[in-house]
Amino acid sequence: MFDVLVIGAGVVGCAVARELSRYALRVAVAEAGPDVACGASKANSAIVHAGYDCEPGTNMARLNVRGNAMFGALCEELAVPLKRTGSLVLAFSDEEMESVRRLYESGLKNGVPGLKILDAEACHAMQEGLNPEVKGALYAPTGGITSPYELTIALFENARQNGTEFFFESPVLAARAIEGGYELDLGQKMLQARYVVNAAGLYADQISALFGDKCFKIHARKGEYILFDRAVSGFAKTVLFQAPGPLGKGVLVAPTVHGNAYIGPTAVEQADKSDTSVRREAIDELSKAASRSVPTLPLRGAITLFAGLRAMPEPHDFIVGLSPKNPRLVQAAGICSPGLTSAPAIAEEVAKALSLAGLDLEEKTGFDPIRREEKAFREMNGDERAAAIAFDPAYGRIICRCETVPEAEILRAIRATPGVPTLDGVKRRARAGMGRCQGGFCSSRVLELIARERNIPMEELTKSGGRSKLLVGRTREDDE
Repeated sequence: MFDVLVIGAGVVGCAVARELSRYALRVAVAEAGPDVACGASKANSAIVHAGYDCEPGTNMARLNVRGNAMFGALCEELAVPLKRTGSLVLAFSDEEMESVRRLYESGLKNGVPGLKILDAEACHAMQEGLNPEVKGALYAPTGGITSPYELTIALFENARQNGTEFFFESPVLAARAIEGGYELDLGQKMLQARYVVNAAGLYADQISALFGDKCFKIHARKGEYILFDRAVSGFAKTVLFQAPGPLGKGVLVAPTVHGNAYIGPTAVEQADKSDTSVRREAIDELSKAASRSVPTLPLRGAITLFAGLRAMPEPHDFIVGLSPKNPRLVQAAGICSPGLTSAPAIAEEVAKALSLAGLDLEEKTGFDPIRREEKAFREMNGDERAAAIAFDPAYGRIICRCETVPEAEILRAIRATPGVPTLDGVKRRARAGMGRCQGGFCSSRVLELIARERNIPMEELTKSGGRSKLLVGRTREDDE
């Protein structure tokens, strides 16, 4: 029997798993998808929020500010990119300047450090190309950017390194109370656990109901984005918000840690918790809204559109802590924005809740918080590249030209992927397919390497698991 079963391997579930791996516990994670970061953690704004826009006194406010303070050390331990770019909330009218001042006061109540209200001149000095109608802004120096899927992968690898077991393609279908815990039906297997942590994202309300807690609902809100090529991304040096509206923080303009820029997200309410398609009208909506901040957006430099789904809770606050209906269930549910920033603090909170529920948190000797990551070939200088190729000739075979990803790094990503590797899983680990051509050149070669390395017919390989197969058969010439 496991001491704790965490349901969900997004950034929150993996953060909880990594936090619990500090202790002398037997911990498992059950994930319905084929890999980590299959839900909201693979497609969101990647912002490390300062915490000024959360309602004071809420879980969101408290955990956002605490998580932000933890982020630097966490990313350093796990070799995950983090840039403290700061953020601006732009105002375009006297009325919106009042909104900015309210955010400033809210940030002070939440304990956000370093907040300043800037005038128009200071805003333009910080970011070139801003709309000349900008009146001023709220500046938050602790705002920043990271890579949500890289953080999730790093948390997973470090948790597994410290003894956590992971089960993929293992949706929790039913739960039955047994003496001292629960027996859970994962389809192909049954697991027993003394305590359960619900970090199931969009499906957290359904998982909670299996354990007798129907105190909240989760609905899906789609966010669509446009991503720009690095060559044209100089228009985003810092994170640019607009004064918030009723559906959230609005469309923003921001850089990424890998040198691209994006605009987004939209906010589309929908019943379907799996539809991540991009609407045709999203391009016009995003470009119109974002050009309010930066009028001269280089739309010809856009390389892709994508969408992610946010788990919006009812009532609107993070649901974190011991379930009022079940003494063996800890909730980490309703984690919408700023969930990425809050993830390490949520993990701490979950551990405290488990302790209060009766779980003995004895610190484990030998816990290693450090994840060691090899330097990427694209970041090496000439001498380092020559040494890498001399060590392994596979470094000399470039598979993804846009991102300068050699075969050696693709193979490492394949070997690090749990279960059957997907094209997207390799992409998130090695960046093959992330560049200007969006995999047009390298995808077929990556599939060949997966098939060769794992001895799997190419027809069985998928883009993202499930029925997302990429090949349906062979040509007559191939058969011959």
